[in-house]
Amino acid sequence: MKLNRTTQRTVEILKMISRTPEGATLDDLCEKLNLPKTSAYDIVTTLAEMGMVNIKRGQKQNYTIGLMSYRIGINYTNNLDFIGIIEPVLKAFSKEVGKTVFFGIPSDHHVVYICKFEPENPIITTATVGSKNPLYCTSLGKVILAYSEEEKREQMISRIKFTRFTERTIKDREQLIHELDMVRETGYAFDAREMEEHMQCVGAPVFDRDGNVLGAISVSTLYKPSEDYEALGKLIFEKGMEVSRLLGFLGKI
Repeated sequence: MKLNRTTQRTVEILKMISRTPEGATLDDLCEKLNLPKTSAYDIVTTLAEMGMVNIKRGQKQNYTIGLMSYRIGINYTNNLDFIGIIEPVLKAFSKEVGKTVFFGIPSDHHVVYICKFEPENPIITTATVGSKNPLYCTSLGKVILAYSEEEKREQMISRIKFTRFTERTIKDREQLIHELDMVRETGYAFDAREMEEHMQCVGAPVFDRDGNVLGAISVSTLYKPSEDYEALGKLIFEKGMEVSRLLGFLGKI
């Protein structure tokens, strides 16, 4: 996918200014982000007009983060208030099953790990809070894809570049679509050692009050041939429905 250069530069400028409480000068932005001065000036002037940055005038103009950026950030934080609701449930669930439990949300064609809950003797997992993995080869991601609206699902799938992490990784769109059909039938998805050779994960959807897939929960464990992963999938599906009801979801899937 081709990215718009001006938009990229705008985001980079906002990120740098947000990390510089004392303010950043135009020269700072141009030097650290390798931007032409005319382009940088046009962007920060527009951002200032929109309230996204403030201008501190002195010997040199300094740019600090603006009230509109703050308001946008607050809205994002408010949308994550549900974390306080689901956290105790998933923490208790992790102890119940004795395995690591994740909650993740979609971000473009990736899943971002928002929460991680571990039992007393956790296994070591490479996924950490804030990290992201591809949708097509994680149980969280497959669930999110399976229950997303068709148009949104197609947009996400169209951006996927299928990479083989292990011999079991889904290799193409056709295989992914077939598996998503199965996910919708059962209510849960597997990462059957597709990301890491020794790890098996099972995931289920979490819905908001309007019935949209908000994210997903998963359980990660070292692969054991003797483990009943289908039974674990049903258990996780029920937990996902419990969490969804806490968030106001009253429907059925």
